[in-house]
Amino acid sequence: MKIAVVGTGYVGLVTGTCFSETGNKVTCIDIDQSKVSKLSNGEITIYEPGLEKIFLRNLKEGRLHFTTNLADGIKDAEIIFLALPTPPGEGGAADLKYILGVANDLGKILTSYKVIVDKSTVPVGTAEKVHAAIAKNYSGEFDVVSNPEFLREGVAVDDFMKPDRVVVGTRSERAKKVMSDLYAPFVRQGNPVIFMDEKSAELTKYAANSFLATKISFMNEIAQLCERLGADVDMVRRGVGSDDRIGKRFLFPGIGYGGSCFPKDVQALIMSAEEVNYDFKILKSVEEVNEAQKLHLIPKIKQYFNDDLTGKHFALWGLAFKPNTDDIREAPALYLIDALTAAGATVAAFDPEAMPNVQKTIGNKIKYTQSQYEALEGANALIIATEWSEFRTPDFEQINGILKEKVIFDGRNLFEVKYITDMGYHYESIGRQ
Repeated sequence: MKIAVVGTGYVGLVTGTCFSETGNKVTCIDIDQSKVSKLSNGEITIYEPGLEKIFLRNLKEGRLHFTTNLADGIKDAEIIFLALPTPPGEGGAADLKYILGVANDLGKILTSYKVIVDKSTVPVGTAEKVHAAIAKNYSGEFDVVSNPEFLREGVAVDDFMKPDRVVVGTRSERAKKVMSDLYAPFVRQGNPVIFMDEKSAELTKYAANSFLATKISFMNEIAQLCERLGADVDMVRRGVGSDDRIGKRFLFPGIGYGGSCFPKDVQALIMSAEEVNYDFKILKSVEEVNEAQKLHLIPKIKQYFNDDLTGKHFALWGLAFKPNTDDIREAPALYLIDALTAAGATVAAFDPEAMPNVQKTIGNKIKYTQSQYEALEGANALIIATEWSEFRTPDFEQINGILKEKVIFDGRNLFEVKYITDMGYHYESIGRQ
């Protein structure tokens, strides 16, 4: 098939690359000339494990192309994916200006039947708005389909190539056939392509992410209770997660969720509810709990240092919102940095991938180091904010020789409490004694 993908951000680049991997001819379109030039020359613009290999292969094989020209990019395409930003607008509602702007442009240049696919996470009713925007300038046949993505950063290629389900929102039999043919290579093992109406598909994405965010915040609340009752959240998590009605995933307590999906999608669903006069109390609480959880370590740190962080220096391991990504959107580490520096402390940080993005965002507010051990030099304590694999089994002999004080504040519960305390560390984690 010939496919166009409008937008070369995280979703667009993964989508275009993975579709080209199954033999489709894909043209990705973006208004950013610099980004298009880099991609055309084989320079990948996001960090995602496993993506670069197939990106370079399909670029070399001529199945993957990039352009800034919308008309040229969609000219021969049977399917046009819209993978455009939907940032939070006023009050948290998703801003559709980019999607509707492209839809309006498409209406001026379409000349034959196309399936227009909303791949971005969009509020309920967006497919209708996209259809109306195109129809203002084009009277020919076309269908607008909702096909939300369920990609986890860090394993997005596997998620795309072997999806546990594909959700397609359309009432058009013609569009169903096109989408069925497109996804056939990805569901050969029998995982379902679930067809539904457009509004239900749009809501499915928000519902899924909001439910997962609810599980995280619920477990963080349980961790708070464990700290007050003297229970161990790891034991509680194992007991709860073994119930197959609940499952063990997304039950790990920590310093909150971040990234591009959960915070934005929770906000957007709350706003969608308010627009129809429904008070979504559970989701408001989820959001409130998560915001507080990002700073959960700060009172522990202040208490240990007698409420005076002036002149204290901290090593921070991890800046990305989660491992295996360079995404720092709503990352808890950024909240910790703000709180620590506001209290008069300094911070030296290390992250395997996210440091360039942090430096673009906050400049030289902190020191950036070349290794996790360099970050420890002169530090009064180590703070762990992201559960990168290399942080799980560090060289404690090396740490002992560098860290100024044997103090660790672990926001991701990486270590066994007894193991660390037996080495003489003051060790604070989440929901454990």
